[in-house]
Amino acid sequence: MPSLPEQIAHREVTDADVRRSYALDATVALAPPPDDFTVVRARDLSDVVAVLEHAQATGTAVVPQGARTSRSGGAVATEDCIVLNVEALDAVHEVNELEGYAVVGPGVVNADLKRAAASAGLFYGPDPASWETCTIGGNIATNAGGLCCVKYGVTSDWVKALQVVLPGGEVMRTGHRTAKGVAGYDLTGLFVGSEGTLGVVTEAVVRLEPAPDPALTALAVFDSLDAAVAGIVALRRDPHRPCLLEIIDRTSVRAIQAFGDFGFPDDCAAVLLVQSDRPGHVADDVARYAGLLESAGATDVAVADDAQESEALLAGRRVMSTAFEAMGGRLAEDMCVPIGRLAEFVRGIEAISERRAVLIPVSGHGGDGNLHPSIVYSHDDPDSLARAWEAFDDLIRLGLSLDGTITGEHGIGSVKVPWLGLELGDAELDRQRRLKAVFDPLGIMNPGKVFPAAPR
Repeated sequence: MPSLPEQIAHREVTDADVRRSYALDATVALAPPPDDFTVVRARDLSDVVAVLEHAQATGTAVVPQGARTSRSGGAVATEDCIVLNVEALDAVHEVNELEGYAVVGPGVVNADLKRAAASAGLFYGPDPASWETCTIGGNIATNAGGLCCVKYGVTSDWVKALQVVLPGGEVMRTGHRTAKGVAGYDLTGLFVGSEGTLGVVTEAVVRLEPAPDPALTALAVFDSLDAAVAGIVALRRDPHRPCLLEIIDRTSVRAIQAFGDFGFPDDCAAVLLVQSDRPGHVADDVARYAGLLESAGATDVAVADDAQESEALLAGRRVMSTAFEAMGGRLAEDMCVPIGRLAEFVRGIEAISERRAVLIPVSGHGGDGNLHPSIVYSHDDPDSLARAWEAFDDLIRLGLSLDGTITGEHGIGSVKVPWLGLELGDAELDRQRRLKAVFDPLGIMNPGKVFPAAPR
């Protein structure tokens, strides 16, 4: 690999153990990381420009990277690449209360942006489960969503404009800071969700809204999946939609209760968690939601009276990922199906679990049909891992058969590359590759992510 030019050589990570820590993200069950790669920790725009100038001139692959919370292998190192980490570009440059936006670097942690907005009486909506650690750059790369998507949408609904460095070092800007703007193609929308395959985001202008009220929570228990889905449908049809609507299936409930007693009955079919944050109407909304859930067939509904009770009802949901990890290795799936087919999807997953002899807890954002089945396997059993990957394939095909998509918010990364063609088809795959080549003619940006890596 060609040596780095002098202006960025001092940004290279030279300690071997530290360098290895940048090889992987939060994805498990991937091949071992490569031995030969370089890590550059950028500190400003000029560092990013210098890296991409050097990469284009030498034909070196670049893997953009933030906090490495990806669960789809979107930020893992490849052989002979430069891992370009931008966590240090973490400034909140501006919070504009009048116009309703913030200007932030890609290394700003999601939670820190929320806190900066809140200090001005404003609110930033996207809230991935990893919000205390994931960065805005990574959220933009995957078009991340989170628990409150049912009301507030995903990252693309909040990004107004971007500064992006292209291969070769050219700095381009997309979008606008005004309330409206339709000048030219929507290149902002193109970059959001592009997973680092087109360029490196170095600044984002994100929309902010007036802050809602503190949320209250209701928890409903169901003895059938169909009744739980009926509850979701009833809540989505409510004129004042909840800000959170999560579903936890029987297997997930049992995993949570095995981890600690969070008050869930382990003989139920599903649990729904719902919140309202509508200014001036939080308590009324949650009471109405409770009535709708009872009418849908809930066997028990608990309604919080204050923030402390709300957090207590959510506690089981918050430890769920840790509870799954305590069971062994896991392949964290991310699929989205029409809400009316959620019950079919969960029952189909139960059948796959039985057929492949693997445990698959199912939970996720029931309010928008985006579920996260977790395929559990034994770390020291290759056959268990093989069956887990067979179940992974089954799940993808099941979701597509129900008019769903293979990823709702985690992205394709490197994990789902073999399956993208099942959803898009050959003609669309070719069209998207040609679109990538407009921005990245040498194919150096995050090769092997989203699309199969082409020989360079």
